[in-house]
Amino acid sequence: MNEYLPILVLFVLASAFGLVSLLVARILAPHKPTPAKYYPYECGIIPERLPKMSRFPVKFYVVAMLFIIFDIETIFLFPWAVTFRELGMFGLLEMGVFILLVFVAYIYVWRKGGLDWGKPVQRRVAPSTKTSASEVARAS
Repeated sequence: MNEYLPILVLFVLASAFGLVSLLVARILAPHKPTPAKYYPYECGIIPERLPKMSRFPVKFYVVAMLFIIFDIETIFLFPWAVTFRELGMFGLLEMGVFILLVFVAYIYVWRKGGLDWGKPVQRRVAPSTKTSASEVARAS
């Protein structure tokens, strides 16, 4: 039991610090409500009421999830870098395969437009200057 005493003390101190901080902030913080403070902040998206059947754009959330996924994959590089010499050629090949798979996933997301923030650009196809035989037949 003596082994767990420092952990228990740390837990009690951390909990007490959190509760005291919340209490002090509640007492000392100014409370001046304005209409702007009651609006939800949606990272630049103007809050508006949507019709029942309308879909909410989730582009920001998709990009955030992709960032988290690629960030976690990057974190896996640190333990490998620490034990690189002990792993030898096997570790190098395994990390090469891992990095290749991450890179392929990144290219896939990029090509699918998962990293585009703006509205999709609609590209116009230039009209063809060649006329087909069926168009010539219809024109005459």
